[in-house]
Order: sequence, then structure tokens, then C-alpha cells
Amino acid sequence: MVTRGDLEYEGSIEIPEDLVEAAGLWPGEKVLVASCASGNRLETYVLVGPPRTGQIIINGAAAHLIKAGERVIIMSFALDDKPITPTRIVCNELNEIIA
Repeated sequence: MVTRGDLEYEGSIEIPEDLVEAAGLWPGEKVLVASCASGNRLETYVLVGPPRTGQIIINGAAAHLIKAGERVIIMSFALDDKPITPTRIVCNELNEIIA
């Protein structure tokens, strides 16, 4: 769940460190963010925020497309010569991992 948007920041999605680690994301990694409410999609990069805050912040112009209170899906992609097992985490409204 997006908790805040910051139009004044240059871009990115800030994700708490504990969620970044659980999902296997990297700082600066390109991600696709999709709003479950509006269907808007955008590409940006991961900015690691303080752990266990539950704060997912859309920064920059992207905050016009996805707003606070919207449930989102954050996707990353990889290429490999072997099959890839995706990592999936599900969070509640407070961005706590529930599955």
C-alpha cells in the first residue's frame, strides 16, 4: 500500500529495507509498479528506506499516477539460462508481510 507521494523528489519508489530484503530486490534496481486501483503502471528504481516503517513512498512525477492509499504490485524481472523461481510476498494495509 502506498503511504505517501513526494512530487518534489526526483523519482523512485522508497521501500523499507525489510521488504526489499524479503523480496530479494537491490538498491537502484529497476521495477515495474502497478496500481490495483487505477491500473496505472510505471517503471522506476528502488530506493531503500528505513526498516519496519511500513512506508512505501512514490517519488517524483510518478506520484501523479499512483497516489497514497493505493494498493500496488511491485515487480522485478531477471534473465537466466536456468528456470527462475519467483519470490512473492504479500503485505497487509500496514505493509507487514502476511504471506
